[in-house]
Formats: sequence, structure tokens, C-alpha cells
Amino acid sequence: MQVPLLRLQCGVNSYDWGKIGQESAAARFAATTAAPDFSIEAEKPYAELWMGTHPSLPSKDVETQRTLLDLVQDNQALISTEVSERYGGKLPFLFKVLSIQKALSIQAHPNKKLAEQLHAKDSRNYPDDNHKPEMTIAVTPFEGLCGFRPLTEIVYFLNALKPLRELVGEEAASQFENAVKGAEDSEDSDVKQKNKDALRAVFNTLMQSTPEKIEAATKDTIAAAESSPETFAASNGFPVGSPSSPTELAAIIRRLNGQFPNDIGLFVFFFLNFVTMEPGEAMFLKADDIHAYISGDIIECMASSDNVVRAGFTPKFKDVETLTNMLTYSYAPIEEQKLEPVDYPYAVLNVPAYSSGSSCLLYDPPIEEFSVVKTDLNRTGAKATFDGLAGPSILICTGGKGKIRVANKSEEIKEGYVFFIGATAECIIENTDGGEEDERIFTTFRAFCDLTGKEDMANGN
Repeated sequence: MQVPLLRLQCGVNSYDWGKIGQESAAARFAATTAAPDFSIEAEKPYAELWMGTHPSLPSKDVETQRTLLDLVQDNQALISTEVSERYGGKLPFLFKVLSIQKALSIQAHPNKKLAEQLHAKDSRNYPDDNHKPEMTIAVTPFEGLCGFRPLTEIVYFLNALKPLRELVGEEAASQFENAVKGAEDSEDSDVKQKNKDALRAVFNTLMQSTPEKIEAATKDTIAAAESSPETFAASNGFPVGSPSSPTELAAIIRRLNGQFPNDIGLFVFFFLNFVTMEPGEAMFLKADDIHAYISGDIIECMASSDNVVRAGFTPKFKDVETLTNMLTYSYAPIEEQKLEPVDYPYAVLNVPAYSSGSSCLLYDPPIEEFSVVKTDLNRTGAKATFDGLAGPSILICTGGKGKIRVANKSEEIKEGYVFFIGATAECIIENTDGGEEDERIFTTFRAFCDLTGKEDMANGN
């Protein structure tokens, strides 16, 4: 059997929204184990490091240069018979590092049935037939948009921002307000569906705005934000997390318009939750959830797919009709989108790890394709021993340095190194970074699929 520990060479995508040169964590991590022809260019944006078997940018075994997909298909035991049979001999997840300098597109990912339809109809823009639920974990401070705001906040902005109301139109705005009035927070299922229908109607009207109307509304919005940012959208009831003040809101609006002038995304902003996350905070996005990332470095894990339906903040292919038809139009405060980690019980910390407050935290979304464990070993000599998992995993180091041991194979591991760990193999990681005066936290993220449900039991499900 193949030794169940492989150091991987992972590719990085260059997209316009990526961070530039050495500022990009995705680029720096890729450069630690790069192909001979790769070097970081000082002025080039680097957006995504991909770790997995997806054919668009497959990872390779450093020693043999064979793709990870070839290796796991030749040796089914590396990912387990169960995972191989259920997911066609491929990893069920795609693991990424994203480095975001400017906003990603207003987007959603299709559910499985829609993904199959889109791929059959347009394989160039929808390159596979899989769904793409995804989880985001902040590595640096992060800004993004996620899901529709509570209805009271949308009503607020339709009244506080004259250009937004003019863009939507008085009739559509009034119909929406009248439909949801007095029932914005109702938990009755029939009322909630009625509210969703009203939200769908007003959002569709917004997304059908002509370029001329968008340009005029943008001009008026930016003029208001620049002339009096402290009173921009200021009136009683300013939504607390939206961002937290009219001045902050005005600054973000100016920044987004600088990145994508006269774009409908500027007005979609007022319909979506604005979210900030500190390192270690996470959120989960179901299929058909609308979202956009604005800035920061993140760990991202998703079902193994590259399907994106876009409708704003992008020079790429836009499919507004598909996006507006596919959305669930669920609305809720951003707190309901965030995912709280729990202690991971299938790891044993040694005394230096325990006494230094080291941790293993499990991020477990309500799907079977993936979970992620974040491990911080806070002292030199701190060690974590992980039980074998019933499925495959990929581990990346995002800070510090250490050792990783699986079976009889031991490897150095430092920032940017990526390893594949085969099914059932016990894994031990240890912080080896410096002496007492020069200790650094050794941080790893490990994505895995375990169809036995151990991660569900850990999370109380």
C-alpha cells in the first residue's frame, strides 16, 4: 500500500481580485512547494491556492509528480472504499486558501440538481455537475456579504437612500414595504413564505435595472457619501451591523465603487448582510445562498466543484436570470450564518500542549462532504495525536513550523506546506518552532471526510 502521507504541490490561480505579489498568502504558500517554473511576480494578483483532486487545478505528489487524483484512484484504500464508491474515486471536498484584495462577485452556488442542468446546458461556464456548499474560516480580519438582511433593515435602506429607492422604483418599493409590514420577524411558515415572495419580487426588480439607471443612481449615491459621509444614510434606526455607522458605510460604498464603477453590486450590498470576522471565526454557505467576499485571507472548504453563478462585481460571465431564480430568499441576521467551532475530541494533547492552552477545534457544517479541524500548538514541544479517520484528509500549515508523522513516515512542516493523509492513519503533529525566547504558535487546518459520522457525534448531532 502507498504510504498514507504525501506532501503535495498545489497550484495557485491568478484572478483580478487576489492580493498582489508577496502580500498574497495563497501565493506565498504555493511558493513553498512550487513547480520549477513558478515564482511570485511583484505586481501580479494571486487569489486562490487549490488543494484536492479537482481537474481544474489538481494537486500533485511532490516526490512522483503524479496527480493526487491518479494516486487515490490507483489505491482506493487511501480514501476508503466507502468514500471512493460514493464520490467516484475522487476527494469529496476542495480545500482552498483565498487572498482577497478586492470584492469577489455577487454570487451563489447551485444545488446538485441545478448544477447538473447548468453543466449539461453550458459546460464552459459551469464546468462540473456538482453542488458547492462551502465553509469560510477567517485567517486574517475578513469582510463579506452573506445572505439577505432582516427585512426591517432592507425597508430602512429603501427609505434612507433615495437613489436606491429610485432605482428599485416607488411602486416596487411600496409593494414590498406593504407586504412585509408588521410581519418582518414572524415565525409563521405561511407568513415567512409570503415575505420571501415579496423579497424575491423587489430583488428581481432591482436586478433588472438598466445600465443607465444604475449609473445615475451610483452618481447620486457616491455624491451623498462623499459630500457628507457622517450623515450618509443617517436617520433613526440605522442597522447596527450594516456596517456599524453611516460614516463606515459611506467609506465601504466608495471603496466598492472604486473597484467596480457603476455596478449593480453596489445596490445589492443594501439587501445583504455585511459580515466581519476575526481570525478563527467561520460561516457556512448552503447551496443557493447569495454572498460575496470583500477583503481578507480565508481558509475555504467546499464540495468539490467550481460552479459559480455570478451577477455583479465581476468582469466574468454574469447569469442574472439563473441567480435570481435559484435563490432561496431566506433572510436572517448574520449571526445565524456563522458557524461556532467545538472542541475536537479525537485528538490527545501532550503536557506542553495542554499546559500552554493549545487547542483542536472542529468546524462541522451540516453536510457529509467535509469538516475542518484547526489546531494551534502554542509552545515548542507541544504535540497533538489524532485518531485515524475513516476517510481522507488534507492538512495545511498557516503559521509556525513543526513535524508531522503518519505511520513510519515523518516530515518537516512549515508555513505553506500541504500534506495528504490517507484514511485510517493515525497522525501526530508537533511544534518545533524555536526555543523558549522565540516560540511561535504552530497552526494547521485539516479538511477531512469521515462518513462514519464521528464529527457529528463530536458536535452533539
